[in-house]
Amino acid sequence: MYINLLNATVLGQAQGGGFGGFGSLLFLGGMFLVMWLFMIRPQTKKAKEQKQFIDNLQEGDKIVTIAGIHGKIKKINPENNTLTIEVSTGTYLTIERVAISKEYSATVNAAATAEKK
Repeated sequence: MYINLLNATVLGQAQGGGFGGFGSLLFLGGMFLVMWLFMIRPQTKKAKEQKQFIDNLQEGDKIVTIAGIHGKIKKINPENNTLTIEVSTGTYLTIERVAISKEYSATVNAAATAEKK
């Protein structure tokens, strides 16, 4: 009698419970959904906002590069996708458009508008 209970317990656990193979598939699908919701989706949303920010830059905007260089846009070169920025009076740098940080630039511009008020 004890051997039959032991066999039933072992066989019941080996089969994966009541769901069988479907439970494992459902769990795996849930893991992929959570990974997409918390990792992939926010990253693509952030990349889209960064691209829109770079496309809307205009001459005279204050920016911060990803290297931490502060400057003001003096010239936009659309043919080679670069910007000429003035970092101090008479000092100009040519940088790639993708080297501009959206977060730091937004912080600098928000602080500048707060000082004007």
